[in-house]
Amino acid sequence: MKRTLSLLALFVTTTLALAADRKPNILLIISDDHGYGDVGAYGCKDIPTPHMDSLAKHGVRFTSGYVSGPYCSPTRAGLMTGRYQTRFGHEFNPGGATGAQPGLSQTETTLPHRLKAAGYKTGMVGKWHLGNDKEFHPLSRGFEEFFGFLGGAHSYVNGKAAGANPIMRGREPVEENQYLTDAFRREATAFIDRHEKEPWFLYLAFNAVHGPMDAAPRYLDRFPNHTGGRKTYATMLTALDDAVGAVLDKLRQQGVEEHTLVLFVADNGGPEAVNSSDNGPLRGAKAQTWEGGIRVPFMMQWKGTLPAGKVYDQPVIQLDFHTTAAVAAGIEIKPEWKLDGVDLVPFLKGSKTGTPHDALYWRFGQQMAIRMGDWKIVRANGAGTGQERAQLRRDVVEDLAGAHLYNLAKDIGETTNLAEKEPEKFKQLAAAWTEWNKGNIKPTWFPGAGGGAKKKAKAKQE
Repeated sequence: MKRTLSLLALFVTTTLALAADRKPNILLIISDDHGYGDVGAYGCKDIPTPHMDSLAKHGVRFTSGYVSGPYCSPTRAGLMTGRYQTRFGHEFNPGGATGAQPGLSQTETTLPHRLKAAGYKTGMVGKWHLGNDKEFHPLSRGFEEFFGFLGGAHSYVNGKAAGANPIMRGREPVEENQYLTDAFRREATAFIDRHEKEPWFLYLAFNAVHGPMDAAPRYLDRFPNHTGGRKTYATMLTALDDAVGAVLDKLRQQGVEEHTLVLFVADNGGPEAVNSSDNGPLRGAKAQTWEGGIRVPFMMQWKGTLPAGKVYDQPVIQLDFHTTAAVAAGIEIKPEWKLDGVDLVPFLKGSKTGTPHDALYWRFGQQMAIRMGDWKIVRANGAGTGQERAQLRRDVVEDLAGAHLYNLAKDIGETTNLAEKEPEKFKQLAAAWTEWNKGNIKPTWFPGAGGGAKKKAKAKQE
């Protein structure tokens, strides 16, 4: 009996020692077109999101969490590289582009590439949207496993292999019969099961709650008081939340929850008029540099390392996830990488004080923004005429004429322009943005009516 207990004690001690030596798993979750006000922890009242809320309860919720682009592909380019995407020309979505065949620049090193070199098993499930050609494929950019689709949008209920944007396993099209969010849930938990005994990085990039607005049928009865688009949105968001819950449950089942850094961010603000999302108190929506386009749900959990239930108000950006994950994996950050993100862990634990960033910056065609402390300059697209919107799509900002100045601490809804009242503050932020913009390049492609690139990509996939 004593021998058995001794052996058991030795086994437990050895297991704990191995767990302590092993690098932490890294789980990066993205939601798509997800409104700032559509998580319970951010004030949502009509759609329960208990699993997303658990990340805030057991980790850190950022009230000023931003993304570097106000729509899909630019944000993902910044996330994968840890650098402002305008540094390497990835300013717009690749779909329907005019210019070079678009995809994530080959000059950039991706997060999965760095983690793979550090001994991680790297997998991706979900929406890529960083190029369709072979050299841009996830398996060519550091991922060892891939299940998902390459384009910008996909039906949730039609997973046929035929077509220009099929569901793929690796490089091969496959048919998928499950509701797509449920399929991504299945594949994510299976990846975690396969790599239980080794450190892994999983990029779980949901396309929910992006259109097309395909309701998740089994959730319709949960929302008898909802109607129209908001009801459809509620079912899609609930399927997403349950999928997040299933993945977190898998971590608990394996006993690795405290050994996994979980990062959650939406790729941009909600396009409220399109998918019935809600950006809460923020002005604007997807594709705009108003707060509603760039401030998003943003959370981190690392039980036993990060404080639980912490609310962090300093401005941060999704570029920080790249650096934070790399440092957690034991990777030395080299100056020549010129990363724009920072490691957030010391700020969240209190070992570093001050602000992670002196300022955050945006350039999106003729739109721009800079946030420095509580102050923000923004030049954003409004409703406008068709001709004005077309011009915004063809060019990039060269001066700050017409830009507004806001104090976000007093005016989160960006209602009172202080540019004339605070000319010195405007001048200070404008000079900082102009200096930052010197480090950007012209867009490699522009969006537009030219469907040549889209037709070329379709022909190659079919």
